[in-house]
Amino acid sequence: MERLEVVEAVAAPLLQENIDTDVIIRIERLTAAKPDLRRWTFEALRYRADGTPDPDFILNQPPYDRARILLAGRNFGCGSSREGAVQGLAQMGFRCVIAPSFGDIFFGNCFQNGVLPVVLPAPAIQSIADDVAADPAHRLVKVDLPAQVVVSPSGTRHAFEVSPLRKEGLVEGLDELGLTLRREPLIAAFEQADRARRPWIHQIGAHTS
Repeated sequence: MERLEVVEAVAAPLLQENIDTDVIIRIERLTAAKPDLRRWTFEALRYRADGTPDPDFILNQPPYDRARILLAGRNFGCGSSREGAVQGLAQMGFRCVIAPSFGDIFFGNCFQNGVLPVVLPAPAIQSIADDVAADPAHRLVKVDLPAQVVVSPSGTRHAFEVSPLRKEGLVEGLDELGLTLRREPLIAAFEQADRARRPWIHQIGAHTS
């Protein structure tokens, strides 16, 4: 997983509320062995009925077509638990989604796929979107994970919360398994001490010759 510390990039406003995982990626697009999620993410919004790109959709418009930060509406990523929704966003190049609230499972899946979900109040997100709109190609948004702050193009700082363990995982580029393996010496030390303290526990189920 790619490490994430500071992202300073074009931010695309998609402020519609309740965008669910089926809108982000349809389930039938996940059936291939190696699905092209970049192509099909936001399919219903990105393409017309004839399959051509819809020029009215924000992510089809320069410079938003190269955005790495998504400004979203309330309850983003609600609906089903499909991890492909986050993976599709990641394949499109997004490293951070900023919204007033998220679907719970989507929120957790973000950290497993190198995407930072940031919760900010809706007025703050609207303010950032308005700030960006003046010159979206050059008025970049900065997300500083170590400092836990979003900086708008005008310099306004918006602090956000993130759990220490999840923060560590993104900064180090590690999922939950990777974080656990980093603590293998501590786990081994605990097991050794526990065997000395409670030897009968470790004898349960042991085979004798």
